[in-house]
Amino acid sequence: MQITATPYSWPYDGAIDPVKTALVIIDMQIDFCGKGGYVEQMGYDLSLTARTIQPIKELLHRVRQIDGFHVIHTREGHKPDLSDLPANKRWRSKQIGAEIGSVGPAGRILVRGEPGWQIIEELAPIEGEAIIDKPGKGSFYATDLDLILKNKGITHLILTGITTDVCVHTTMREANDRGYECLILEDCTGATAPENHHAALNMVKMQGGVFGSVSSSAEVMKAIAQY
Repeated sequence: MQITATPYSWPYDGAIDPVKTALVIIDMQIDFCGKGGYVEQMGYDLSLTARTIQPIKELLHRVRQIDGFHVIHTREGHKPDLSDLPANKRWRSKQIGAEIGSVGPAGRILVRGEPGWQIIEELAPIEGEAIIDKPGKGSFYATDLDLILKNKGITHLILTGITTDVCVHTTMREANDRGYECLILEDCTGATAPENHHAALNMVKMQGGVFGSVSSSAEVMKAIAQY
């Protein structure tokens, strides 16, 4: 069965095959959707990213019940010595009052191993689920994600997480260029500004689905009910 989506029913090549499909949960870390983290330190409304937690949690619970369906988590963060942190990225974060590597309420901001870098408890990975640690916005850059997907025979990605316009969108574009068939879920993604969230989704839908298609967790649940 296909998932009802816009601008085309997903996937384009027929019914969902769990063995070839992965639910990708991007950067659901305290730094991005929890108290005292990077996003809150920058002064943004935390509810705009935290809104994704419940629908992702429900979808994750269902997917884990389906034999062969893959789950992949990503975390953005830098080495403790910040040797993989570009100077311009550090400079930018400092200008907005949340310098990467500085100490905040959730530990050193966006540093691997710190409390804020951890995936939130509600969506914590379980044994067997891949975790991709990335230093940048996209999940393919400087990671082994592409190798893992190819080794597991995964060709279709359902993208969730934060933020819609930055890390999720970058990952979707990277995946599309590599030939992966992508679906992004509007209720399972969020941005620090609602207009950015909607604009990012609209970009996916242009040109007949230039990066993939857009749907919701409810539609995915309907389509996978048979499994």
